[in-house]
Amino acid sequence: MIPNVLTIAGTDPSGGAGVQADLKAFSANGAYGMSVLTALVAQTTTGVSEVHEIPPEFVTSQLVTLLDDVRVDAVKIGMLANAEVIRAVIGALDRYAPPFVVLDPVMVAKSGDRLLAPEAVSALRDELLPRVDLITPNLPEAADLLGEAEIEDPAGMPGQADRLAGLGAKHVLLKGGHLRGESSVDLLYGDGISEFLSSERVDTTNDHGTGCTLSAAIAALRPQRPDWISAVREAKDYLTEALRASARLDVGRGHGPVHHFHRWW
Repeated sequence: MIPNVLTIAGTDPSGGAGVQADLKAFSANGAYGMSVLTALVAQTTTGVSEVHEIPPEFVTSQLVTLLDDVRVDAVKIGMLANAEVIRAVIGALDRYAPPFVVLDPVMVAKSGDRLLAPEAVSALRDELLPRVDLITPNLPEAADLLGEAEIEDPAGMPGQADRLAGLGAKHVLLKGGHLRGESSVDLLYGDGISEFLSSERVDTTNDHGTGCTLSAAIAALRPQRPDWISAVREAKDYLTEALRASARLDVGRGHGPVHHFHRWW
């Protein structure tokens, strides 16, 4: 059965990140994609110019209307904007209990523009994190969630992943893309797993939406694979190829998108 996978996130008119990227990644990895919007974001490959936050009551309305009708096999959560929207999402998770929940803690855009209100970090950390099956922070996001300095060496990743798991997440994929080296090393941690996953560091500036794309691919693949490590490995391979093929696209003057449909065109 083709899985139904839901993204709860903000938009990106350029199509490289947010809900638009999630839906592409779902489709590319064999899932039927659905979306609930949390924010309308005026952004391109060069930055964010404005954010219109969706009222939390309407976020709830979108979720209840959808989940009362459609079976959801996995959920990917991205940009949540503020604490009220976070609590609206928590209410739906508690009510409907989807099988797999992947949280990409979107706090800052590639351009450096902040996408999560600073006062909402505690709500994400203390209230939402214990309800998810996998969280996929990069190193700056992990440091922000833990209130500590950003690590600069892979040796510090297991300790930081363990502290994130201690906040309640069942599994942590700590992404080491901000570190230097020929390889990009991530750590999958939790439920008896502590495994470094290495992939080629692709030399490209077309990296807009890589975090959205990876977390969405994992959410699409998890209902189709026997365990988290299988889903994460395959999603990482998919993203690496999407980065390699990104030069075939000509989108924008800044950080361009990855090529979500590299397997087909």
